[in-house]
Amino acid sequence: MKVSKSKFGMLCDGTKVNLFTVKNGNMSFSCTDYGCTITSIVLNGEKGKKTDVLLGFSTLEGYLNTKFCFGAIVGRFANRIGKASFALDGKKYDLDKNDGPNCLHGGFDGYDKMMWKGKMIDDGKLCGVKFTRTSPDGEQGFPGNVELSVTYLLDEHNNLTCYYTAETDKATPINITNHAYFNLAGNGNICEHTVQMNSTKRLEVNAKLIPTGKLLDVKGTPFDFTKEKKIGKDIKNVGVGYDHCYVTELFDPENPHCGLPLDDKDLVEFCTVKEPTTGNEMTVFTNMEGCQFYTGNYIKGILGKNGRVYDTHDAFCLETQCFPDTPNQTSFPTCILEPGQKMKAKTIYSFTINK
Repeated sequence: MKVSKSKFGMLCDGTKVNLFTVKNGNMSFSCTDYGCTITSIVLNGEKGKKTDVLLGFSTLEGYLNTKFCFGAIVGRFANRIGKASFALDGKKYDLDKNDGPNCLHGGFDGYDKMMWKGKMIDDGKLCGVKFTRTSPDGEQGFPGNVELSVTYLLDEHNNLTCYYTAETDKATPINITNHAYFNLAGNGNICEHTVQMNSTKRLEVNAKLIPTGKLLDVKGTPFDFTKEKKIGKDIKNVGVGYDHCYVTELFDPENPHCGLPLDDKDLVEFCTVKEPTTGNEMTVFTNMEGCQFYTGNYIKGILGKNGRVYDTHDAFCLETQCFPDTPNQTSFPTCILEPGQKMKAKTIYSFTINK
């Protein structure tokens, strides 16, 4: 196990951007302090073949010029907030309308375009990087000075852990996730990948992908992944592709206001994804009540790593999070972080590598 740091590039104001690389004997990942972005996840497979299972760019310039948040942290509120506004404690807050009439991933001034402070971690059993920054009161239109940390850790069992914490001096919505685009084959589309989810419900959404407040049973519908199924089997029956929030086993319908995760120990297994040609697998564990399953529906003609052009359905995302539009949905578990509380969100991407 080891972690190292190198120069990734420089911003126009002279700010140095670093690249951190973390390795064990079977895999490695790299991340940068620009956008708190994971830039690669490389699995060492059969006969020494290396497969990078993460879409992204080889240079800093690619991340500077993209709007798709490849591998980056999104917040202060990931996903959508309807009509780009919400009310809290009797006050209305207006946000950027960067997704039609709605706000997506915090608006135009996203966390993916901000610099974070990175610190390497190596305790012998875990190696990684802890990133921190302060989101000031009013940033993106949200209240409160928020102290944020994002930690990426790798162990010898091929578990990549993403640990998110937040503390605030004013009540504020918080929803932080990583927007990694995965392809377990390393190239081609992901329609032959299979998915099995421990989820029997998803959120109903309107035409603008804003939740209606209802939870729908997935059984017998194109959204049903309760049994292992190819992503491509029903993808033509859900519009342009999947972009829907599934409900994890942590959601308690008898107690819908159980709130933000304040304890990082309560993890559930949400899903497993398998790729048939390489034999690579990824299992996702989380302590969040929702996970947005997205199949790269709007990627088209993007020049990525090693000259590869990314197109529609060349990747899938599993964005663990609070439910979308929660600030406007009284029936959803709260996303409001109060002063004196500490959000502790945790997601593990566990890889099985075909040797």
